[in-house]
Amino acid sequence: MFIRDPNRTYPVETETRTIIRFQDCDPLQHLNNAKYFDYYFNAREDQVAKLYGFAPAQLFHEYKSSWVVYQHQIAYIRPALVSEWIRIMSRIVYFDIDTTITEYYMTDDRKGQLKNVLWVTSKYISIETGKRIPHHPAVMDLLDATKVPDLDVHAINFNDRIKDIKNQLMHNV
Repeated sequence: MFIRDPNRTYPVETETRTIIRFQDCDPLQHLNNAKYFDYYFNAREDQVAKLYGFAPAQLFHEYKSSWVVYQHQIAYIRPALVSEWIRIMSRIVYFDIDTTITEYYMTDDRKGQLKNVLWVTSKYISIETGKRIPHHPAVMDLLDATKVPDLDVHAINFNDRIKDIKNQLMHNV
């Protein structure tokens, strides 16, 4: 389980470079809308384990808990194409006692063109009862150590956030 090192700064954003696979595309050679979720969730799971030493399976075994998806907000901005190399970024933009919002976004390989943005709201539950429970203290430490600082998701809307990400990308290229 995650143990916060007070002498360490943890990266707030995870990043994965991957290629769009033929079997995940529609007849127009675009990544199938449903497959974005697979790409995002797989990338985050891999990177969280690598960067923070945390795997969701630990929640199941150690705390008999997990997150379940409560809501998605997704914007398909530009298609991801078959055999295209892309970047997938993810970060926690909000958490409280039993809820998280994870922001995912996808760009072209050089991080100049935004392709997709996803917000996933998840609730923390007991796998024994299926009911919402408070995050375990170690989970709260992980969320606190890795959350995007100074971002009030309640003060912005999803479309404004898309504009913010586009602006960030323009200034990074």
